[in-house]
Amino acid sequence: MTRDDPRADDPWAGFTLDPRLPQHAVLRATDRDRSAVLALLSSAYAEGRLDREELDERTSAAQTLKTYGQIAPLVHDLIPQVGPAAGPADLTRWGPREVAAEARRRYDTERRSAVLTFLGPTLICWTIWTAISLGPDGFEMSFPWPLIVMAATLFHLVQVLVQRRERIQHHLRAIEKQQAKALRRPRRGQFPI
Repeated sequence: MTRDDPRADDPWAGFTLDPRLPQHAVLRATDRDRSAVLALLSSAYAEGRLDREELDERTSAAQTLKTYGQIAPLVHDLIPQVGPAAGPADLTRWGPREVAAEARRRYDTERRSAVLTFLGPTLICWTIWTAISLGPDGFEMSFPWPLIVMAATLFHLVQVLVQRRERIQHHLRAIEKQQAKALRRPRRGQFPI
C-alpha cells in the first residue's frame, strides 16, 4: 500500500463489510475482500513482517476463504487492533476489542482527570491558605479551609478508583450506543431502508 492508498490509514476500509464484527462472521466474503487480504499480505511481506513461507501459507488460505470470519485470523497480527479515537462514522468499523479498549482508555482519562482535579485545587488552596496565614507577626494559624476542598475532590477521586469496573462498563455501554446510532444512520450515497 502506498501513502496515497486510503487503506494505508484504515486497512479495514478495503473490505466490503468489517470482518471483525461477529454479525459478519458467517456472511460470505466477496472477491474484493479476498483481494484486500492479498494486498495486506503482500504489503506485510514487502515490509518484512512476513517471511516467504508465511506469505505462501496465508495467500493460499486467502484465495480459498469463504466467510468474513476467516479473514481476521489471517491478518490480525498485521493490522493495529486499536486506532486513534474515532468519530461516529469510524465506530461502525470497531469490533469488540476496539470497543473494550476505548472504554478502558476513557476510564484512564477519567481517572487522570480525577487525580488532577484533586491535586490542582488542593495545591492552590494550601498555597493561598499559607500565604494568608503568613502575616507581619509570623505564621498565624487559621481554620484550615483547604481541607474542605480536599475532602470534596478526594471523595470524587476515591469514587472513580473504587468504581473502576462499573465506570468501564458505563463507558462500554455509551460506546455501544454510539456505535448502534452510527450503524442506523445511512452513509453518504445510501438510501435508508
